[in-house]
Amino acid sequence: MSRHERIISRNPSFRRPRRRWLSAVLPWVFVGAVAVVTMLPVRQWVPWPWSLPADGQAARDAEMILKRARSPDLRHAVDVLRVIDGDTFEARVHLGSGLEPTTRIRLRGIDAPERKAACPQEFEMAEAATVALRALLGEGGVTIANIGPDKYAGRVVAEVATRRTGNVSAALLASGHVRSYGGGHRNGWCANADQSLPK
Repeated sequence: MSRHERIISRNPSFRRPRRRWLSAVLPWVFVGAVAVVTMLPVRQWVPWPWSLPADGQAARDAEMILKRARSPDLRHAVDVLRVIDGDTFEARVHLGSGLEPTTRIRLRGIDAPERKAACPQEFEMAEAATVALRALLGEGGVTIANIGPDKYAGRVVAEVATRRTGNVSAALLASGHVRSYGGGHRNGWCANADQSLPK
């Protein structure tokens, strides 16, 4: 055993600075963890920079659609590519003159439960809303109108109609799969999840 090791073994006070350092750091680790956890619900209504699409083409396509939208009453036919969740789908938009950009379309005036759910009931409701939207869009003849910008780049907000359903948002509201949304903060779905499940 070296002389240094013998001094430390006889005198435990030499070990205290390390413990003091650890006890000084632990409260700050706790504060940081609390800050991160409290910010998690905010991700649903604050457009974080890292949530924007990495592909600039999506943002350019959405901008092109917004510029060509002109009148709120002008309807554009779309080809549905995939349903993302209960209030958003991806589509190719027919703007005329051979322009067919692809974008994500969020249905105007509604909010659906999130698939990144905060509770099992919300996930179940999100899946049901996604299936309901997929069935409505499956009617064919899908068009969008009253197109506006979304808070996320690469996405637009629009009123959606199909061959048989004049207003897809109203149909989803009537079936109980979504709730009305006019912008701003959205409350979570878990508090009243049992009462919110569609029959």
